Amino acid sequence: MFIAMERHLCEMANHSDTPTLTLVKPGRYVPWGMLAAIDLHGCDEERLASSDNIRRFVPALIAAIGMRAHGGLMMDRFGDGGLEGWSALQFIETSSITMHADEVFGRLFVDIFSCRPFDPDLAAEVAVEHFGGSPTVTVIRR
Repeated sequence: MFIAMERHLCEMANHSDTPTLTLVKPGRYVPWGMLAAIDLHGCDEERLASSDNIRRFVPALIAAIGMRAHGGLMMDRFGDGGLEGWSALQFIETSSITMHADEVFGRLFVDIFSCRPFDPDLAAEVAVEHFGGSPTVTVIRR
């Protein structure tokens, strides 16, 4: 699945079957994991400001992408002046999930890194279910 997804990304990027990834050793570069950066715009500000909603979102996201939490959810609300919002971090057994809520402009930024494959579009759907908005998903293999 990883190789097929990587080939698809290469075809989209340069319309060829040739990977554009850097070689780190002689031979073909093999990514260790995947980072999905999910940006939501036009979110419901009340849902972004709700700590209870965030506490529901993270376990729902973990379940949807087939991961397991490692330890408890860490959350803090902070900012400067009018730019205040929630940030959260959840370690998962295969790495981590972070999120940052921007209540002022109705945006949410979720980053999922895992060495186990997962469906980034499904992750974005779960985020939209909890916060509203329109997603942009960027996937990086590293």
